Amino acid sequence: MKKMKWWQFCILAALVSACSTPFCNAPGGLCAPSPANTSAAPAPVAAAPAPPAVAAPPAGPEPEPEAAQTFAIQLPPPAPGNSTGASSSDAYISAPPASINAGPPLRIALLLPLQAEALMQAASAVRDGIQAAWQREPDNISITAIATTDVPQDVLYSYAHAVQQYDMVIGPLSRAAVSTLAESVLVTKPTIALNYPEDHGSALPTLMLAMGLSLEDEARQLARRALQDGVTASASIISTTTPWQRRVAGAFADQWQDDGKVANIEELGTPEGELGDAEILQWYARLRTERPGLLFSAMGAEQTRHLLAVLADADASEPDPLLPRLRLYGTSALNNGTTLPALNSLRLLDMPWRLQPDHAAVMSYPHAAAAIGPDMERLYALGIDAYRVARAISRQSDGTIRLDGVTGQLSVDFGRGPARFERREAVAEFRDGQPQVLTP
Repeated sequence: MKKMKWWQFCILAALVSACSTPFCNAPGGLCAPSPANTSAAPAPVAAAPAPPAVAAPPAGPEPEPEAAQTFAIQLPPPAPGNSTGASSSDAYISAPPASINAGPPLRIALLLPLQAEALMQAASAVRDGIQAAWQREPDNISITAIATTDVPQDVLYSYAHAVQQYDMVIGPLSRAAVSTLAESVLVTKPTIALNYPEDHGSALPTLMLAMGLSLEDEARQLARRALQDGVTASASIISTTTPWQRRVAGAFADQWQDDGKVANIEELGTPEGELGDAEILQWYARLRTERPGLLFSAMGAEQTRHLLAVLADADASEPDPLLPRLRLYGTSALNNGTTLPALNSLRLLDMPWRLQPDHAAVMSYPHAAAAIGPDMERLYALGIDAYRVARAISRQSDGTIRLDGVTGQLSVDFGRGPARFERREAVAEFRDGQPQVLTP
């Protein structure tokens, strides 16, 4: 098949999206369809110092430099017909203290969809996490946020200008934008993508590292963990028809089957994800016949709570109850901050930021100033670790980097061929309705 040119692919990617997070398909999720953007072009924003030889994009005259050795630049204009009217507060400047290190600073461009209404909250959470990490370890680093829409073509345009002026790029955030960038020929500077391409296993440009949050990765880790826990019987995997749940269920099944075990996926509920008691009880009857040793929930917290509560009620009338024989597993989508006694004994993975307030790295950084909810907290934590990885890469241009991160134990290979990233999250078990971290 003839390979698509990057500009053709970016048009296609604007129409297709997917994601790994539980808030992916909801309004404001990282995979929401791109809305039409027809308002005025963005205003100039403050930027970090750049070499005098690099000219600003031809989008308007530059104001005179200010006393703090910063100068205003015009953000690269988005693709025609895809601009939004975002205020200059959508970007910030981080100027490194003059006393830290000699020589020019490392200039990082932060490419986020701060002009996309559906992604603005997620982008702001990542930005705030990066800023919190920079404030703790500024070194000789400056960061400039470049606000984009969520249209992949606009992201490509802004990225092309960013690599001309900055030493490193953090972003993009949405899967569609990451896919489009990965298929282009534009990645000529170290780039830390905050999500994974549509084809998670596809090859990335040599200078591109993907370090998003992935429930599919959690599912695969949990399948391996279940084997370590001594589960050898067949696995029953439960999900609804929601796309992200189907992907999570498939990831667990693939890993379980790769290890030579039997996995059966059961989809329950309506297209809206609603579960009916009668349907659950029919499935319960089949479980009593199939006798699996493991139950993996690819669903969210409330759906899983409802499911297990119905199973527990059914067990109460049976002389041979089912649930005590099952090992229960689920992803971080189950840790929504509420007390869920129905999930007691279920094991899950989640990041130290959500499970371990006494973790050394977690204690080093402030939490968001306002309550932003579990999903945005995870993106805030992703911002912290993205900055730490960028800082580490700037200090060690090749080789393996290991970080005890707020999102998990991180392993990064960069600068020696294709970049590789791995995150190992903490294992926890619900006790008294709350996840408690298990010792290794």
